[in-house]
Amino acid sequence: MNKTYFIEQTTAPEVPIILSVPHCGTAFPHELKNDFKKELTHAPDDTDWFVHKLYDFAPALGITMIHANYSRWVIDLNRDPESKPLYNDGRIITALCPTTTFFGAPIYNDERKEVEQQEVNRRVQQYYKPYHSKLAELIEEKKEKFGKVLLWDCHSIRQHVPTIYKEKFPDLILGNADGTSASEEIINITLNSLQQGDYSVFHNHPFKGGYITRNFGKPAHQVHALQLEMSKTMYMDDQEQRYSEARANKMRDLLKAVLTKLIIALK
Repeated sequence: MNKTYFIEQTTAPEVPIILSVPHCGTAFPHELKNDFKKELTHAPDDTDWFVHKLYDFAPALGITMIHANYSRWVIDLNRDPESKPLYNDGRIITALCPTTTFFGAPIYNDERKEVEQQEVNRRVQQYYKPYHSKLAELIEEKKEKFGKVLLWDCHSIRQHVPTIYKEKFPDLILGNADGTSASEEIINITLNSLQQGDYSVFHNHPFKGGYITRNFGKPAHQVHALQLEMSKTMYMDDQEQRYSEARANKMRDLLKAVLTKLIIALK
Protein backbone atom coordinates (compact mmCIF):
# COMPACT_ATOMS: atom_id res chain seq x y z
CA MET A 1 0.00 0.00 0.00
CA ASN A 2 1.29 3.45 -0.87
CA LYS A 3 -1.23 5.53 1.03
CA THR A 4 0.37 8.59 2.58
CA TYR A 5 -2.77 9.90 4.27
CA PHE A 6 -6.29 9.13 5.46
CA ILE A 7 -9.27 11.45 5.16
CA GLU A 8 -11.98 11.50 7.83
CA GLN A 9 -15.07 12.85 6.10
CA THR A 10 -17.61 14.98 7.92
CA THR A 11 -20.71 13.42 9.47
CA ALA A 12 -22.46 16.78 9.95
CA PRO A 13 -22.97 19.80 7.66
CA GLU A 14 -19.56 20.86 6.41
CA VAL A 15 -17.78 23.88 7.92
CA PRO A 16 -14.70 25.78 6.63
CA ILE A 17 -12.18 24.08 8.94
CA ILE A 18 -9.60 21.39 8.14
CA LEU A 19 -7.61 19.49 10.76
CA SER A 20 -4.19 18.20 9.71
CA VAL A 21 -2.31 15.60 11.78
CA PRO A 22 1.02 15.09 10.01
CA HIS A 23 2.95 13.24 12.74
CA CYS A 24 0.57 10.51 13.97
CA GLY A 25 1.66 7.95 11.36
CA THR A 26 3.48 4.78 12.47
CA ALA A 27 3.70 2.76 9.23
CA PHE A 28 6.82 2.19 7.14
CA PRO A 29 6.84 1.52 3.38
CA HIS A 30 7.85 -2.04 2.48
CA GLU A 31 11.00 -0.93 0.65
CA LEU A 32 12.30 1.02 3.67
CA LYS A 33 11.18 -0.92 6.72
CA ASN A 34 14.24 -3.16 6.95
CA ASP A 35 16.58 -0.15 6.83
CA PHE A 36 15.45 1.00 10.27
CA LYS A 37 16.35 -0.59 13.60
CA LYS A 38 13.71 -3.26 14.05
CA GLU A 39 13.39 -2.71 17.80
CA LEU A 40 12.39 0.92 17.14
CA THR A 41 9.88 0.53 14.32
CA HIS A 42 7.17 -1.19 16.37
CA ALA A 43 6.71 2.06 18.31
CA PRO A 44 8.66 4.82 16.53
CA ASP A 45 9.67 7.57 18.90
CA ASP A 46 8.77 11.21 18.16
CA THR A 47 5.32 10.07 16.98
CA ASP A 48 2.42 12.36 17.93
CA TRP A 49 0.71 9.39 19.51
CA PHE A 50 -3.10 9.16 19.29
CA VAL A 51 -3.57 12.78 18.19
CA HIS A 52 -5.98 11.73 15.42
CA LYS A 53 -7.93 9.81 18.09
CA LEU A 54 -7.94 12.85 20.39
CA TYR A 55 -9.58 14.90 17.63
CA ASP A 56 -11.92 12.20 16.34
CA PHE A 57 -14.92 14.30 17.42
CA ALA A 58 -14.16 16.72 14.57
CA PRO A 59 -16.22 15.10 11.77
CA ALA A 60 -19.34 15.41 13.94
CA LEU A 61 -18.73 19.18 14.00
CA GLY A 62 -18.53 19.28 10.20
CA ILE A 63 -14.72 19.46 10.20
CA THR A 64 -12.67 17.50 7.65
CA MET A 65 -9.56 15.76 9.01
CA ILE A 66 -6.49 14.51 7.15
CA HIS A 67 -3.88 12.45 8.99
CA ALA A 68 -0.64 10.75 8.02
CA ASN A 69 -0.09 7.04 7.57
CA TYR A 70 3.71 6.87 7.52
CA SER A 71 6.09 7.65 10.35
CA ARG A 72 7.84 11.01 10.35
CA TRP A 73 11.07 8.97 10.23
CA VAL A 74 10.23 8.19 6.59
CA ILE A 75 9.80 11.88 5.85
CA ASP A 76 8.69 14.76 8.05
CA LEU A 77 5.57 16.31 6.53
CA ASN A 78 5.99 19.46 8.63
CA ARG A 79 9.48 20.37 7.41
CA ASP A 80 10.45 22.56 4.48
CA PRO A 81 10.77 20.30 1.40
CA GLU A 82 14.11 21.95 0.62
CA SER A 83 15.30 21.37 4.20
CA LYS A 84 15.44 25.06 5.12
CA PRO A 85 15.58 25.31 8.93
CA LEU A 86 12.43 26.49 10.70
CA TYR A 87 14.36 27.87 13.67
CA ASN A 88 17.83 29.35 14.09
CA ASP A 89 18.13 29.48 17.87
CA GLY A 90 20.49 26.56 18.43
CA ARG A 91 17.87 23.90 19.08
CA ILE A 92 18.26 20.43 17.60
CA ILE A 93 16.17 20.20 14.42
CA THR A 94 15.74 16.77 12.86
CA ALA A 95 16.06 16.67 9.08
CA LEU A 96 13.38 16.32 6.43
CA CYS A 97 14.38 12.64 6.43
CA PRO A 98 15.68 12.16 9.98
CA THR A 99 18.49 9.81 10.92
CA THR A 100 18.10 10.14 14.70
CA THR A 101 15.39 10.60 17.31
CA PHE A 102 14.92 13.99 18.99
CA PHE A 103 17.35 12.71 21.63
CA GLY A 104 20.02 11.95 19.03
CA ALA A 105 19.73 8.15 18.97
CA PRO A 106 20.38 6.56 15.54
CA ILE A 107 17.29 5.06 13.89
CA TYR A 108 18.92 3.28 10.91
CA ASN A 109 20.70 -0.07 11.08
CA ASP A 110 23.78 1.41 9.40
CA GLU A 111 23.62 4.46 11.72
CA ARG A 112 23.95 6.78 8.73
CA LYS A 113 24.47 10.47 9.44
CA GLU A 114 22.22 11.60 6.59
CA VAL A 115 19.93 10.25 3.91
CA GLU A 116 21.37 10.68 0.42
CA GLN A 117 19.80 13.54 -1.52
CA GLN A 118 18.59 11.29 -4.33
CA GLU A 119 16.66 9.21 -1.78
CA VAL A 120 15.33 12.36 -0.08
CA ASN A 121 14.07 13.55 -3.48
CA ARG A 122 12.38 10.19 -4.08
CA ARG A 123 10.62 10.33 -0.72
CA VAL A 124 9.48 13.90 -1.36
CA GLN A 125 7.79 12.75 -4.57
CA GLN A 126 6.45 9.50 -3.17
CA TYR A 127 5.35 10.39 0.37
CA TYR A 128 5.57 14.16 0.99
CA LYS A 129 3.93 15.73 -2.04
CA PRO A 130 0.76 13.59 -1.98
CA TYR A 131 -0.07 14.79 1.55
CA HIS A 132 0.62 18.44 0.74
CA SER A 133 -1.19 18.26 -2.59
CA LYS A 134 -4.27 16.81 -0.90
CA LEU A 135 -4.11 19.48 1.80
CA ALA A 136 -3.94 22.20 -0.87
CA GLU A 137 -6.89 20.59 -2.66
CA LEU A 138 -8.99 20.49 0.52
CA ILE A 139 -8.16 24.13 1.26
CA GLU A 140 -9.16 25.21 -2.23
CA GLU A 141 -12.43 23.26 -2.03
CA LYS A 142 -13.36 24.86 1.29
CA LYS A 143 -12.41 28.33 0.11
CA GLU A 144 -14.46 27.93 -3.05
CA LYS A 145 -17.46 26.78 -1.03
CA PHE A 146 -17.24 29.17 1.93
CA GLY A 147 -15.00 32.02 0.80
CA LYS A 148 -12.62 31.36 3.69
CA VAL A 149 -10.96 28.44 5.45
CA LEU A 150 -9.05 27.65 8.64
CA LEU A 151 -6.34 24.99 8.69
CA TRP A 152 -5.66 23.69 12.22
CA ASP A 153 -2.41 21.68 12.41
CA CYS A 154 -2.50 19.24 15.34
CA HIS A 155 0.64 18.20 17.24
CA SER A 156 1.91 16.78 20.50
CA ILE A 157 5.35 16.35 22.06
CA ARG A 158 7.01 14.83 25.09
CA GLN A 159 6.73 17.13 28.07
CA HIS A 160 10.51 17.47 28.23
CA VAL A 161 12.86 17.42 25.24
CA PRO A 162 16.01 19.26 26.42
CA THR A 163 17.60 19.17 22.96
CA ILE A 164 14.82 21.51 21.82
CA TYR A 165 13.84 23.41 24.98
CA LYS A 166 15.63 23.31 28.34
CA GLU A 167 12.50 23.62 30.46
CA LYS A 168 9.43 21.42 30.46
CA PHE A 169 7.04 22.43 27.71
CA PRO A 170 3.86 24.27 28.66
CA ASP A 171 0.58 22.37 28.34
CA LEU A 172 -0.45 24.09 25.10
CA ILE A 173 1.42 26.21 22.56
CA LEU A 174 -0.47 28.15 19.89
CA GLY A 175 1.62 28.93 16.83
CA ASN A 176 0.80 31.31 14.00
CA ALA A 177 4.20 32.37 12.64
CA ASP A 178 4.31 35.45 14.86
CA GLY A 179 0.85 36.55 13.82
CA THR A 180 1.32 36.17 10.06
CA SER A 181 -0.48 32.87 9.30
CA ALA A 182 -3.97 33.89 10.49
CA SER A 183 -5.97 37.04 11.05
CA GLU A 184 -5.74 38.89 14.34
CA GLU A 185 -9.40 38.08 15.02
CA ILE A 186 -8.94 34.33 14.53
CA ILE A 187 -5.78 34.33 16.65
CA ASN A 188 -7.41 36.26 19.49
CA ILE A 189 -10.52 34.08 19.55
CA THR A 190 -8.35 30.96 19.65
CA LEU A 191 -5.95 32.23 22.29
CA ASN A 192 -8.71 33.56 24.54
CA SER A 193 -10.67 30.32 24.20
CA LEU A 194 -7.68 28.13 25.02
CA GLN A 195 -7.01 30.24 28.10
CA GLN A 196 -10.48 29.39 29.42
CA GLY A 197 -9.25 25.88 30.22
CA ASP A 198 -7.14 24.71 33.16
CA TYR A 199 -3.95 24.63 31.13
CA SER A 200 -0.83 26.74 30.74
CA VAL A 201 -0.91 28.35 27.30
CA PHE A 202 2.08 29.87 25.47
CA HIS A 203 1.89 31.84 22.23
CA ASN A 204 4.49 31.39 19.45
CA HIS A 205 7.08 30.14 21.94
CA PRO A 206 8.87 27.81 21.89
CA PHE A 207 7.01 26.80 18.71
CA LYS A 208 5.52 29.24 16.22
CA GLY A 209 4.17 26.73 13.72
CA GLY A 210 6.00 24.46 11.33
CA TYR A 211 6.13 24.43 7.56
CA ILE A 212 2.46 23.52 7.11
CA THR A 213 1.28 26.52 9.11
CA ARG A 214 3.75 28.92 7.52
CA ASN A 215 3.26 27.69 3.97
CA PHE A 216 -0.53 27.50 3.84
CA GLY A 217 -1.48 30.40 6.09
CA LYS A 218 -2.37 33.37 3.87
CA PRO A 219 -4.88 35.45 5.84
CA ALA A 220 -4.94 38.20 3.19
CA HIS A 221 -6.47 35.55 0.92
CA GLN A 222 -8.84 34.23 3.61
CA VAL A 223 -6.76 31.12 4.29
CA HIS A 224 -5.91 31.02 7.98
CA ALA A 225 -3.56 28.50 9.56
CA LEU A 226 -2.84 27.73 13.21
CA GLN A 227 -0.71 25.09 14.92
CA LEU A 228 -1.59 23.70 18.32
CA GLU A 229 1.20 21.85 20.08
CA MET A 230 0.47 20.11 23.37
CA SER A 231 2.43 18.14 25.95
CA LYS A 232 1.58 14.46 25.66
CA THR A 233 0.70 14.23 29.36
CA MET A 234 -2.34 16.37 28.59
CA TYR A 235 -4.03 13.30 27.09
CA MET A 236 -1.67 10.39 27.86
CA ASP A 237 -0.37 8.84 31.09
CA ASP A 238 2.64 10.19 32.96
CA GLN A 239 4.94 7.77 31.11
CA GLU A 240 3.62 9.16 27.78
CA GLN A 241 2.89 5.66 26.56
CA ARG A 242 -0.84 5.07 26.97
CA TYR A 243 -3.90 7.07 26.04
CA SER A 244 -5.65 8.38 29.16
CA GLU A 245 -9.41 8.56 28.66
CA ALA A 246 -9.88 10.91 31.61
CA ARG A 247 -7.19 13.37 30.54
CA ALA A 248 -8.15 13.12 26.89
CA ASN A 249 -11.84 13.74 27.57
CA LYS A 250 -11.02 16.90 29.51
CA MET A 251 -8.81 18.13 26.68
CA ARG A 252 -11.40 17.16 24.08
CA ASP A 253 -13.99 19.31 25.87
CA LEU A 254 -11.71 22.33 25.53
CA LEU A 255 -10.83 21.58 21.90
CA LYS A 256 -14.51 21.20 21.01
CA ALA A 257 -15.30 24.52 22.67
CA VAL A 258 -12.48 26.33 20.85
CA LEU A 259 -13.31 24.87 17.45
CA THR A 260 -17.03 25.59 17.95
CA LYS A 261 -16.23 29.26 18.59
CA LEU A 262 -14.10 29.32 15.46
CA ILE A 263 -16.90 27.79 13.39
CA ILE A 264 -19.15 30.64 14.52
CA ALA A 265 -16.46 33.24 13.79
CA LEU A 266 -15.95 31.90 10.26
CA LYS A 267 -19.63 32.14 9.30
